[in-house]
Amino acid sequence: MRAVFGLVLIVGIALAGGAVMMAKNYITAYQNALAEERASRGEVIPLVDVFIANEPLKYGERLTPERVRAVRWPQNAIPEGAFLTAEELFPPQAEEKPRVVLRTMEKDEAILAIKVTKPGEDAGLTSRLERGMRAFAIRVDVSSGVSGFLRPGDRVDVYWTGRVDDQTSERSGDFTRLIQANIELIAIDQSAGSDLDGATIARTVTVSARPEQVAALAQAQSTGRLTLSLVGAEDDTVASVIEVDQRSLLGLTAIEAPQQAEKEKVCTIRTRRGAEVVEIPIPCTN
Repeated sequence: MRAVFGLVLIVGIALAGGAVMMAKNYITAYQNALAEERASRGEVIPLVDVFIANEPLKYGERLTPERVRAVRWPQNAIPEGAFLTAEELFPPQAEEKPRVVLRTMEKDEAILAIKVTKPGEDAGLTSRLERGMRAFAIRVDVSSGVSGFLRPGDRVDVYWTGRVDDQTSERSGDFTRLIQANIELIAIDQSAGSDLDGATIARTVTVSARPEQVAALAQAQSTGRLTLSLVGAEDDTVASVIEVDQRSLLGLTAIEAPQQAEKEKVCTIRTRRGAEVVEIPIPCTN
């Protein structure tokens, strides 16, 4: 009996040891597979350092090292103009001539070259004009300036309302016409930043336009009244030629002069009756 009990005990211990070994091998294999998967994932998507905003940044603020930080960014998705090194973002002269924020950036947004000035560069209107473009100021009021809801960076259509006095032209009279479409605003009064609180009734808006557009706007502003129409942020349609006069607005056609009724022709002959001359009607032969 004791021999049977000892045999059962030995078999039980052997089975338990085998189970422990199997569990240990399974756990080791799982950990190795997980480590290989993590290692392969890191190799598939290489990461590099990219500098982002550490806090919200507004137009005109100085960019300092405390306001940015470096994060790991997928190498195949780096935004154009991003800064990858601290030496590139903050060159040696940056302490005396810092960069200035040109466009509002939210926290964790990548710092791009187009959103900040070069070291020591002034963040004026000249830095917001692209090659070949010019700045032109347009006088506005509460009605022509979209009730003060315009912001730098918005795009507008410009309409001209005036009168043409030309007797030889069919366009004589008052009419309104779209003269420039999708013009970008770069400043409202003396503010070039987009951080305006609420509606601001501006007296002037500054637009970015080509030289020929500037000439057209200057002529239009001196001969009539300009009105701005705000274009949607994601609207990529191109407005066609639009012109409205008073008659087309009211659906009127040209008024034709009434034709006079042709008078019936009467033929007569004259005859003398004593001392009196009498006209006697007769049928007309022609």
